[in-house]
Amino acid sequence: MAPQHRRVRARALAVGAAAVAVSAALAAGPAAGAVPMDETGAALPGPTGRPTPAAGAQPAPGAQLAASAFPTPDIHVPAVSVPELPAVPAVRPPSVPAPAKGVPPFGAFLASDERGVERMEQLSRWLGGAELRVGHTYLPGNHWRDIEGDVGFLEAWADWRNADAKRMLVLNVPLQERNEAGVPDEEVRELLRRGAAGEFDHHFRALAERLVALKIPDTVLVLGWEMNGVTYTHRCGPDPENWKKYWNRIVTTMRSVPGQKFRFEFTPNRGRDAVPWTTCYPGDDTVDIIGMDSYDQPRGMSFDEQVKEPYGLQAHVDFAKAHGKPIAYPEWGLFRNGDNPEYMRRMLAWMQQHRPLYHTVTDYCPHGVWQCDDNPDSSRVFRNALHGRTPEDPQTPEPAEPPSGPQLPEHCMPLDLGRWVEHWLGGKLCLRLDWWTRSG
Repeated sequence: MAPQHRRVRARALAVGAAAVAVSAALAAGPAAGAVPMDETGAALPGPTGRPTPAAGAQPAPGAQLAASAFPTPDIHVPAVSVPELPAVPAVRPPSVPAPAKGVPPFGAFLASDERGVERMEQLSRWLGGAELRVGHTYLPGNHWRDIEGDVGFLEAWADWRNADAKRMLVLNVPLQERNEAGVPDEEVRELLRRGAAGEFDHHFRALAERLVALKIPDTVLVLGWEMNGVTYTHRCGPDPENWKKYWNRIVTTMRSVPGQKFRFEFTPNRGRDAVPWTTCYPGDDTVDIIGMDSYDQPRGMSFDEQVKEPYGLQAHVDFAKAHGKPIAYPEWGLFRNGDNPEYMRRMLAWMQQHRPLYHTVTDYCPHGVWQCDDNPDSSRVFRNALHGRTPEDPQTPEPAEPPSGPQLPEHCMPLDLGRWVEHWLGGKLCLRLDWWTRSG
């Protein structure tokens, strides 16, 4: 959600960085463990002020592999000679642990206007020089001219984005003016019908042309975020079918503008909220990214419950996978459960495991960790986890498998010793299927 801008307090914490290292124990055949470890009129992100908060950790990824993971069979297996395989050299544990998987690209919402751009560098310094790849801002939804991008601060964000080819700009776009004016359902229903009929297409064409002119044609556009709630005039609940038609018209209109390379993100609140967010999904042809806004709420709900609840974190991951789309978390942070370092650890671990295209924490009170003094314990967790980190490039595919070693001979059954064991051995070991004919 997005309440109006409020003042935030900046503060500096004592410098401290925790380095997490994982040792690979190799016994009876080595095995290596894996280590995952405002005044602009634009709205501030945060959970929506709905009557019933959104319903709504995963176990930490990368549990270490131990020698006990390979039990010795109870049956007697005679010694086997396999002359076809080259001799395997003695394997020694590496002197340093295998590096952890790189963190997904991340950033923070720091302010909608130029102040948000200025604070990116300050936050990076607080994080020990960590590379903030993602800038996140919001268009105001008061008037159509705002939604058309007629706001001066977009120039500052465009300059920030174009200073580094690896950066990503995420822009939340309201679908209606008077977006936080408490417009009743009956009027929202009529507005959705008019939008589905094409009455508002020209506003979104103007926005697309403006973004292309600013040389930010690859912006990620979060259209009509938190549509499953009750706060915004662009909510889906009063008429899901016309909401989906309206979304599709907007995407089609913006994609028709020469030079555009936009990616369109569908981002509901976590949980069911007013309506199940799946009923609002407009289709794979017009959605590029499936996001989720996920705050630590309601009061007393554990992270495991946030994962398992209907339309929760696990349902989000599963839905995106079924539709072949990457996930993202444009809004997340603390809320009803106060300074909750366990939530912070678990949410960071969840994203490390599920590899979103990006994530941006909402950094103002009560949600934040840098501009808010109210969450010191969670702040330490966040800072330690991302201190000095350089995100991996989401466009660079990871190697599918480690080196496979020599070609296995025919009539050979490979022994599944695990990916990393085979990496350190230099290939697979196998048991010949005709070993009984050679055992005498």
